[in-house]
Amino acid sequence: MSNVIPEPKIFACTNTMVLGKKIAASYGIPLGNVITSTYSDGEFQPSFEESIRGTRVFLIGSTNPGPENLMELLLMLDAAKRASARHITAVIPYFGWARQDRKDKPRVPIAAKLVAKMLETAGATRIITMDLHADQIQGFFEKPVDHMFASTIFLPYLQSLNLDNLTIASPDMGGSKRAYAYSKALGSDVVICYKQRAKANIISHMELIGNVTGKNVVLVDDMVDTAGTLTKAADLMMERGALSVRAICTHPILSGNAYERLENSKLEELIVTDSIPLSQESSKIRVLGCANLFADVMTKVHQNKSISSQFVM
Repeated sequence: MSNVIPEPKIFACTNTMVLGKKIAASYGIPLGNVITSTYSDGEFQPSFEESIRGTRVFLIGSTNPGPENLMELLLMLDAAKRASARHITAVIPYFGWARQDRKDKPRVPIAAKLVAKMLETAGATRIITMDLHADQIQGFFEKPVDHMFASTIFLPYLQSLNLDNLTIASPDMGGSKRAYAYSKALGSDVVICYKQRAKANIISHMELIGNVTGKNVVLVDDMVDTAGTLTKAADLMMERGALSVRAICTHPILSGNAYERLENSKLEELIVTDSIPLSQESSKIRVLGCANLFADVMTKVHQNKSISSQFVM
């Protein structure tokens, strides 16, 4: 009996097609052929144009809103299950709806838990994702979850900058664990911003815990949405005597007036991954690719090898 493991097949959702092609190229196999047909009313139907019976299938798709991105991934999972794929791994560079990971007030959903159950019901037998908004979301799944950290991408870039008096900053109390992990790896100080929100995406007040005078500051967060927190924090730190302020944010959602805020802020550079495609270019945004990270993890998962080397933080 042969011990050769047959090659998997890799497919990508529409919104993640560019990243999917990069991941497939890094893995060393062509991206699979899937066609999405759209009805006049907007309903759509993905179709695998090649046999996937008995194979391991990797389905790549970030689930950032709008809801069509999540819906397309769910339909592809269901199609793969009904086409008799042996293993179906949902590769989700950005796991959307993750900010709703608990009931923070009465009569609201826990959307992250709902999305996890939908993915499993649709057919996912494994999840690979990166920098979840909250680590405990892994516990919402009954299937194995490989949670990658983008620090393996960002740390080499930060080290290449050779910044003197480097200080890592968290834009809020919730991100302090991530900031401390980066500071430990870089041997730097840590400061934390304390913010109060009037409502979602609206900051009413922000204070700085720690000294940034004469420091080159790097803000660290898992995502940037409206860029309100980042730009306000950058401006506050420059007022407090910082030499420069950069930001590292894994997932560039960048909605609303985010691009305008970035251009008008004192933020020197925003460093992101390509987990979500940018809607426009900006001189202040630097994109670092995550394709090699995902391809490496997918290879090891398929070959039943350890992926512990990717758990840096």
